[in-house]
Amino acid sequence: MEKDKLRQKADEILSVAKSNGVDDNFFFTTTFERYLTQLDILDELKKAIEEEGMLVSKEYVKGRKNLYTNPAVSDYNRTTDSANKTVSTLMRIIKSFGDGGKTEEIDPLMEILND
Repeated sequence: MEKDKLRQKADEILSVAKSNGVDDNFFFTTTFERYLTQLDILDELKKAIEEEGMLVSKEYVKGRKNLYTNPAVSDYNRTTDSANKTVSTLMRIIKSFGDGGKTEEIDPLMEILND
């Protein structure tokens, strides 16, 4: 997906978060920021894989070459897994606020985090 469309989707997520009253929540804000960073990392890794290919070669002392999987592939996969977990966390945060995740009793920690 191109960067403009990703940013548009990010704006939509922020709109949903705002309608659920979670856009100023510390955990939402930091998690969302992390997610955007992960998307940027994935974009760079994808470019590296496209430019260098899936396989890279290493040359050893006697001039012999061995083929290896591009290290960017495993980094891409790890970052994808992490980004998917981050999305799950964001969805749980938004859903908990949308479901009226506040209790009748005021929790001092939640009061600080929601301000």
